[in-house]
Amino acid sequence: MIYINGEYFEKENAKISVFDHGFLYGDGIFEGIRVYNNLIFRLNDHLLRLYESAKTIALEIPLSFEEMNQAVIETVRKNGLASCYIRLVVSRGYGDMGVDPRKCKKTTVVIIVTQINIYPPELYETGLSVAISAARRMRDDMLSPRIKSLNYLSNVMAKIEMNRQGMAEGIMLNSSGYVTEATVANIFIVKKGELLTPPKSVGLLEGITRNTIIELAKDAGITVKEELFTAFDLYNADECFLTGTASEVVPVVSIDGRIIGEKKAGPMSRRLLELFHVRTTWDGTKVI
Repeated sequence: MIYINGEYFEKENAKISVFDHGFLYGDGIFEGIRVYNNLIFRLNDHLLRLYESAKTIALEIPLSFEEMNQAVIETVRKNGLASCYIRLVVSRGYGDMGVDPRKCKKTTVVIIVTQINIYPPELYETGLSVAISAARRMRDDMLSPRIKSLNYLSNVMAKIEMNRQGMAEGIMLNSSGYVTEATVANIFIVKKGELLTPPKSVGLLEGITRNTIIELAKDAGITVKEELFTAFDLYNADECFLTGTASEVVPVVSIDGRIIGEKKAGPMSRRLLELFHVRTTWDGTKVI
């Protein structure tokens, strides 16, 4: 069952207008959220980011924070899935062919609950082969990458490039050549026992899973640094892994043909994945 503006529809009957500005212009925002054993993982954090994204692009969400919280919970209940993926989409709504958002009188809110499996289970041990993409992240002074918007065209182009190269993922640099993130995930490297990840200022989406891994690492006594690094640092890392709502914590074993570590999941990525799975058993909003 799919939620659209307060009503529930079967998948085949869940429709929005072709005049919706989310469809016409990518004018909207979204969140991807995981459910583990009837616990919606960090729902509050996801909704905070959703409402911050909405405020930044001057998009009025017709539901209060608590109403949105309850709508997500109820949609999960109606679908009867103990473990699943939620896609929460808010667009500017129905308008005309012009770009003027004043023509959109009612915001569109959609909540989809489904299954998701980004990578086969064995890749969490054998790891991913990735490459640095020619597509660059947009500069922060043009449009903040911290807005989780419906316009993912640069990410899509990077993914097409990776598909043609036979790579599982692509790493995106910013205009200055610093590492930002992957097409749909944040990135970490391990060097001399320390965990490094790019700072928000480099031009990345501040991931909920990214922040969770930082918390878990610090609690485990691991030194965590948010600092700038380049392709040189990627190639010479002891370990590398990606984090995201859909992918969780997945190791990277090859970057542009350079072998990382022992070409398998390293000890820190395995440890943090284990800690993350423990975290998901209690850090969430109950569905039932």
